[in-house]
Amino acid sequence: MADPTIDAASEAVADGSDELDVPAIDLPSDAFGAVLDALDGREPDEPLRFEGFAVARDDAAAGEFRLDPAGGDPRTGLSERDLHEALADRAAAVTDWYVFERVVGEFGPRRAFLRWIEDADGETVATRYAALAEGIERAWGELQITATVTDRGERRYDLRHADDAGASVDDLDVYENPLDARDIVTYDDKGRYRPLKTAPSLTGGWVFPDLGPRDAYEAVETVYPATVANWHREREGELDVSHWRETMARQSGIYGVVKTWDRGEGHEHVNWVAEACCDDSQCLKRREWQYDEETDLDVDGGDGVFPCREPCSVVVSAARKWTRLESEQPRTYEFELTPSEKEQVEDIIDAVADGRIDDIREADTKEGANRYRARFLRAKLFDDDGNLGGVPTDPDEDDEE
Repeated sequence: MADPTIDAASEAVADGSDELDVPAIDLPSDAFGAVLDALDGREPDEPLRFEGFAVARDDAAAGEFRLDPAGGDPRTGLSERDLHEALADRAAAVTDWYVFERVVGEFGPRRAFLRWIEDADGETVATRYAALAEGIERAWGELQITATVTDRGERRYDLRHADDAGASVDDLDVYENPLDARDIVTYDDKGRYRPLKTAPSLTGGWVFPDLGPRDAYEAVETVYPATVANWHREREGELDVSHWRETMARQSGIYGVVKTWDRGEGHEHVNWVAEACCDDSQCLKRREWQYDEETDLDVDGGDGVFPCREPCSVVVSAARKWTRLESEQPRTYEFELTPSEKEQVEDIIDAVADGRIDDIREADTKEGANRYRARFLRAKLFDDDGNLGGVPTDPDEDDEE
């Protein structure tokens, strides 16, 4: 998930290159005021630390300050004016501190996520500000987030669908309130309701072009609820995973039937569920839950950046239906199919399962799932009652009638 803009800036620093273009930053009065507020009540031996230097009250003179550059001689006896001038020369480091300590605030998922966007825990202020001047792009599901910096060190964020990465703002629907994202995520581009917000069916054509840090976080969490919080828990080693058996044991009411699916045959049925529902093509989360704490599933959990900590409501609802279907006793049916017809049935199932039906053109009769070929197969093989090969689903009941 590394951003090439950050990498280029970092390489320039490592090579001692003059190509690192760090933007000129003005020191806002809010940032300087926050420094003074932070120093209030601190003892001289409790300095306020920035990247490359520290500031403290001067214990030798009341009302004066001391600046300690890393690896240099300290400057003592600074007046408030002197301190402002010294910090103005180091405005990038001060504004960086101010953004994350005062604007973003809390040591939690919001702060971690916004720092991750610009790799604030791995790169220097100079490297990041140079990259921010160009725009740092990060992917989060189907979102593209572009972070930039103003001449006052303020962070601004452009949030849009990744498919609209190169589009002009003028060509997109512009939003300002992050909660407007609730309307954007409700339906897909065909107007169908999206029950799973992490499905790869987010519609495009919109942009939040100028969000502050808190609003950017709010918008991302509105598009993909709880994904940042779970991502942060995972990074902190605190992701509380609820595996299949544990989650199913909690089901009650109409969903309690799912608990009956475990009949000692192992966990093959859960593999089928995970393969059907939890593939990257169906959900952008990375499945971390398994059959139980000791038993992993045999199917891949996906490559998403944010984890899935338990079977979701969509999985549980689907599993309820499959539990009932799998409780039926198998029967043997006999149909006559040509080899091509057998392959066509397989093609139709694959196309429906992979969501490719809309991509198969009506004129492309080479495709087994082509609509005209499917209609021909139905006309040939179904009887007037809709039975494949004229064979009733339950022939015993038909005999009783």
